[in-house]
Amino acid sequence: MPAQSSKAYDSQSVYSPGTLAIYDTLVLRISNPLVWRCPTSRILDLYNQHVSASHLDVGVGTGWYMDHCRFPPEPRLTLMDLNPNSLAAAARRVERYSPDTHVVDVLRPIEGHDATYGSIGVTYLLHCLAGDIRQKAVVFDHLIPLLAPGGTLFGATILAQGVPRTSAAVKLMEFYNKKGIFGNARDSLDDLRLALASRFNDVRVDTVGCVALFSARSPSP
Repeated sequence: MPAQSSKAYDSQSVYSPGTLAIYDTLVLRISNPLVWRCPTSRILDLYNQHVSASHLDVGVGTGWYMDHCRFPPEPRLTLMDLNPNSLAAAARRVERYSPDTHVVDVLRPIEGHDATYGSIGVTYLLHCLAGDIRQKAVVFDHLIPLLAPGGTLFGATILAQGVPRTSAAVKLMEFYNKKGIFGNARDSLDDLRLALASRFNDVRVDTVGCVALFSARSPSP
């Protein structure tokens, strides 16, 4: 695994226990509605539309969406993240579902994991990775083997190109990119649509503010 101090992994190192303690207020209550112009409820709606009885969440944050969404009864829930702090925080929050947790670098092939899932969530993961969407789309390639036939991969990402951005969004995005918290300076709506359409079926991409909300079905055999 590359050193976690390398540019591709700078973003995950930000998520210390202290940062996670204020994440929900800073991101979900302030930045989402006021800066990115995408109310957190719109992303929660995406979860409610697509979560299945067997769900894998990748890049788990604090676990807020899984804590608040409507799972089918007794779901099988698995969490993957490169940051052990995020994994621990999210697992505690959804302890009632007895989640499995795995420290995983999804920029690399996921080995030794034979389970498949009816839904895979990748919310606010892509914009934290370095490179452009064409490079980051390797994440989709690594997750496709874990998606059951007919299953849905869905998520949300903050884009820098092809979407409307307020002056506040531009400034905060530039700051986050400079600090290595974001890596989305070249992320475009067109590239996201192409990356999904070239890999999946029934692709849908909607934009709310500068956030893209997307879903896609497992590819044909």
